[in-house]
Amino acid sequence: MKDPYRQLVRPLLFRGVTLDPEFLHHRTMDLLTWLGQPGQHPIAARTRLWLRQQFCFSDPRLAQTCWGLNFANPLGLAAGFDKDGTAALAWPLLGFGFAELGTVTCHPQPGNPQPRLFRLLQDEAVLNRMGFNNQGSAALANRLAADWASDSGTDRLANRPGIPIGINLGKSKVTELADAADDYRVSFQRLYPYGDYFVVNVSSPNTPGLRSLQATDQLAPILAALQANNGEHKPVLVKIAPDLAWPDIDAVVDLALAHGLAGIIATNTTIARAGLKTQTLLQTGNRVAEEAGGISGAPLRQRSTEVIHYIYQRTGGSLPIVGVGGIFTAADAWAKITAGATLLQVYTGWVYEGPWMVRRVLEGLLAKLEEHQLPNVAAAVGLSHRSEST
Repeated sequence: MKDPYRQLVRPLLFRGVTLDPEFLHHRTMDLLTWLGQPGQHPIAARTRLWLRQQFCFSDPRLAQTCWGLNFANPLGLAAGFDKDGTAALAWPLLGFGFAELGTVTCHPQPGNPQPRLFRLLQDEAVLNRMGFNNQGSAALANRLAADWASDSGTDRLANRPGIPIGINLGKSKVTELADAADDYRVSFQRLYPYGDYFVVNVSSPNTPGLRSLQATDQLAPILAALQANNGEHKPVLVKIAPDLAWPDIDAVVDLALAHGLAGIIATNTTIARAGLKTQTLLQTGNRVAEEAGGISGAPLRQRSTEVIHYIYQRTGGSLPIVGVGGIFTAADAWAKITAGATLLQVYTGWVYEGPWMVRRVLEGLLAKLEEHQLPNVAAAVGLSHRSEST
């Protein structure tokens, strides 16, 4: 299949520093927001049909069932792309099996000063220090209530997306660490009707002190507060950093099991800088090693897969893992699934590879299943562990 994005669009968008990545992101979100809105505008309707024909790929062997939710395929959009849920209705048009909104915080916040988003082209990576810029959980709840409700308003979920929707929760910058549990709880309660699952994000490097909440004594009160308000027993997951040492990962896993969490997302961006080809950011003139922020994309690929492998082995596969970090191809996705990931998420790879990436990865996964004579994706989860034991 010819890919106009990689052949024509990406070379224009990725030319040096003439086009600001954050500006392009906002323009993309504007377009997707318009396309996702229900309505009878003929141009939008024809475009939505074209998008489905181009980017969606369906096969029952790719379907996954997890937490009582049905996923048409295991490839989802990671948090960070649609922080305010403006394009929630558009993500099914692009072939995703699920999408995660946020990160959203209790209080609205502008995030860190610009520039705060940088492409490391030589590394197929992105450095970001956005700082949880979002309109706040109340605004997100109001938007989803308006966008998803029936025309009569009698059913607030009548027009919800046709895929599972996760909501990623973060701590407001103005909230003291000691008050973090209540900050997360308020957002959780506001958004509870709209999320199919929720994620506790304590692993972004761009909010001061946030990663300290991964320590068990800090994380336990947050998880307890959410579960105490989880009357419908919706899945609650925790997202961890790739930079944790193995004993710290053990502690988070034990805490997740103790609090009945539904799974772990592995992993967030990394603060490591080793092995990067890009030495200097053209936008700032500073060395990458001196720049704050987390790195996503290809440099994260191996480490995130190692963390997935470790957690799966540590839990005997009893705790579902969402694998994210450096997925660009079907081979990348297959490595994470066989390491133990039940579901996958993409962000940076999708930016670099373009909208046809989802279909290519799904078609490639189907070819992998046929190659290994497996009936479905579920049979491939943790396959590398079984190979190691024989």
